[in-house]
Amino acid sequence: MEKVEYKFDTQLLIEGHDLDEDVINEHIRNSIEGDSLLAVGDDELIKIHYHTNTPWKVLEYCASLGEIYDVVVENMERQANGLQG
Repeated sequence: MEKVEYKFDTQLLIEGHDLDEDVINEHIRNSIEGDSLLAVGDDELIKIHYHTNTPWKVLEYCASLGEIYDVVVENMERQANGLQG
């Protein structure tokens, strides 16, 4: 079985006010272990994509910034092994 360092591909949208992709990017990088971070958008809508073993921390942080939706958490380790993610 293939082992991946960061198991969960975590994606979501944050809708809010005065969102700052640089601040969000820095916070996630500094406080939630993972890789392949994308935090892009504008002051009202940010798309997050992050590989981590603790997706609930990403969801909790992002939910503190605004409304989160289109949340997808996929298990890449299962996918790498041909199983449903």
